[in-house]
Amino acid sequence: MKPIILRGSLVVWLTILVGCTTLPETGRRQMIFTSPAQEAQMGVAAFSQIKQEETISQNVMANDRVTRVGQRIAASVGRELPNAQWEFVVFESDELNAFALPGGKVGVYTGLLALTESDDELAAVMGHEVAHVTSRHSGERYSQQVAAAGIAVSSDMLMEANEVDPQKRAIAQAALGAATTVGVMLPFSRLHESEADAVGLRFAAGAGYDPRAAIRFWQRMQEANANRAKPWEFLSTHPSDETRIANLKRLAPQYEELYERTKARIDQGEPIIGTSPADRVIGQP
Repeated sequence: MKPIILRGSLVVWLTILVGCTTLPETGRRQMIFTSPAQEAQMGVAAFSQIKQEETISQNVMANDRVTRVGQRIAASVGRELPNAQWEFVVFESDELNAFALPGGKVGVYTGLLALTESDDELAAVMGHEVAHVTSRHSGERYSQQVAAAGIAVSSDMLMEANEVDPQKRAIAQAALGAATTVGVMLPFSRLHESEADAVGLRFAAGAGYDPRAAIRFWQRMQEANANRAKPWEFLSTHPSDETRIANLKRLAPQYEELYERTKARIDQGEPIIGTSPADRVIGQP
């Protein structure tokens, strides 16, 4: 009876946990257990802590630049991030990085800012980071981790009920963990990056920034990281630089019309209109 009960409990576990939403940009189904409100609350709290731990730049020009570009990206995002309390902060660090958190919180490191040669390139980076938020990638990653932990616990309980040798149980759990990481977590992480590249281009183009600048930026990023050891792509959280640049070369031309249309509006003194997935229907990146 015990194994039967445990098998049943595993099914119940999965049934209870699986909550699905659909990503408008691609139509991909997502497993997310958190709500947008919960994600925003966690994002705001995390950003507050980061500001206490990191050095905030006092460079007026750097802060003005990030805020100027960020506000245009926010206008392009429009209703896709409802109730966002937008905040753009520059942090003093040589790190080539930027991030966005639910709730409309965006951080850019001075190292990355120095690497961007134009506002168009900065917009590509900021659009990418904000796209992670609008696509709810953090909630999806958290949900995957919860589901993986539940499966690991249930499988261990099942083996214990069937009196499987502890050493064999440990080997099985290690194998399950490796399979989950390589077969599920890492591929989804790379997919998230490709999705954020695509959606981020729409945000940048819809803010009046040239989407082709993303290609130039990532080519420069590739050069900056040329001497760093990199894992094989299937063991990485990100696509290889070559894969990312090839995808951007394929995607960027599809946003040029949106860019030209928005740039003309800005030149005429008209406000930026929030974009939507309908501005460029894409398939799976």
